[in-house]
Amino acid sequence: MLVNTKSTVTKIISVIKRTLVWIFVRKNMKKYLVSLIFLCLLGAYSSSVLKVSTQDLALLTKENASFVLMRGSDSDPDELEISFNFTNGNDKTLLVQIPPVKIQPNSNITITVVPLQAGHVDIIAVAPDNATDTSEAFVRVVVMKSHTLELLSTIIGWVYFAAWSVSFYPQIVDNFRRKSVIGLNFDFLALNIVGFSLYGCYNVALYWIPSIQEDYLSRHPRGIIPVQTNDVFFPIHAVFACAVTIAQCLIFERGLQKVSKGCLGILGGIAIFVVIILILAFTHVLQWLDFLQYCSYVKLGITLIKYMPQAYMNYRRKSTVGWSIGNIILDFTGGSLSIVQMVLISYNNDDWSSIFGDPTKFGLGFFSVVFDIFFMLQHYIFYRGNLPHETLAGSSEELRDSPIIPGTPEV
Repeated sequence: MLVNTKSTVTKIISVIKRTLVWIFVRKNMKKYLVSLIFLCLLGAYSSSVLKVSTQDLALLTKENASFVLMRGSDSDPDELEISFNFTNGNDKTLLVQIPPVKIQPNSNITITVVPLQAGHVDIIAVAPDNATDTSEAFVRVVVMKSHTLELLSTIIGWVYFAAWSVSFYPQIVDNFRRKSVIGLNFDFLALNIVGFSLYGCYNVALYWIPSIQEDYLSRHPRGIIPVQTNDVFFPIHAVFACAVTIAQCLIFERGLQKVSKGCLGILGGIAIFVVIILILAFTHVLQWLDFLQYCSYVKLGITLIKYMPQAYMNYRRKSTVGWSIGNIILDFTGGSLSIVQMVLISYNNDDWSSIFGDPTKFGLGFFSVVFDIFFMLQHYIFYRGNLPHETLAGSSEELRDSPIIPGTPEV
């Protein structure tokens, strides 16, 4: 009995000890946690923050410019010696080296930028310690040869944007006037609306969704969002115009024209690919920004092949009747001016890598222009004035050997 009593007392004492230790640790953990939060807040308050008055600076080769380096108020009274590094672009030869400066808390210093040649570079402020926040202390510098060339390239940009936007309507008007879509290839329409829809998803998300923008800027800390208002308007408008044209295909005479099996296979492959990467994005295997970029890559692939069905259809029929040449002329104007703008910007900034360093962008514009030239050759030279040599099944269009009746669209 005595042994059992001692054992019980020992267990009680052990439980009391553990309880007291737990209470002591819990009480001190609160103190430690409060102290840690206080130290973090103190560190955040005492750390220096550097900013600049502007993060984009444009100047000519024969003029200087400046920006203001600003240090916020903090508890550290010591001055900081800040140095400057050049990265990206012409990091070695574009600007005169900027000497280190010393800056006091709650003060500003004007930094002068002296160019040596045209080009672009990023100026980054570097602090001697890791406690100073310099994440916003950078400037993107662009040195140009001429403001006139910059203005000209801006005007050209708006002109080709307008040409591309209007280019959808000659086909719509032609279909309405003829009350027929005979001669307009349905594969081209199907690929076009899918491509612009995916491209629109990329631009709209990157322009309007903050989380996507934050993801992009975290990957490109000194970059800017590469989507402007016109980049959002254009694909939305393009999808609308393509939808109107498709509606015309359902209303007006089309014979037995339909989307080919080959095109349906391509669209099915695109659909499967988009569904897979969408599932990966929802399950967080893939970032949403990556999902959108993959969608834009699909648009690039569609641009490479979308003209081929129409070109082959014109060749088979030996005629361009039903395929609006106005669409091609405006598309050619837009594509040509976009290439001219790229060349002007590259020359003005002495930055030819913007063309040859990104062959995809330049190649797609060039490829579209080449197809436009081929379509114009078909219309004005190869099949000039031709009525179709081959009628499409189910249509009532005239063949070449039928008499030309005054008042018909072909006349």
